[in-house]
Amino acid sequence: MPAIPRHQRLFDSLAIGASAVCLVHCLLVPALIVLLPALGAWLAFPESFHVLALAFAVPASAFALVGGYRRHRRLRPVGLALVGLALLALGAFAAPSETAETVLTVPGAIALAIGHAFNWRLARHA
Repeated sequence: MPAIPRHQRLFDSLAIGASAVCLVHCLLVPALIVLLPALGAWLAFPESFHVLALAFAVPASAFALVGGYRRHRRLRPVGLALVGLALLALGAFAAPSETAETVLTVPGAIALAIGHAFNWRLARHA
């Protein structure tokens, strides 16, 4: 069984890590801001944060998923990741409120991370 190329492991790992950071941002930061109002001004993220995060996630995911697909020929990881990216994009560009943004981006980040985990696992066993 040939080894997984380094760039494949790197992009899947980056994408999974970015999804984890997104989850922490979406779940932990609002909780901290509610619990500690003084942190609100210090931990404020610009509105462009989600657009910038998506601008990183799309190419990293594309490299990882295309490389994995070439190796394992399974569409499930690609489909899960695309659903995740679509939810992240909806949250970044179309959410009417901060609550709606969180409702879209949390499952989006989870779907994206699961898609990349499947991609990595399938590529490793291909």
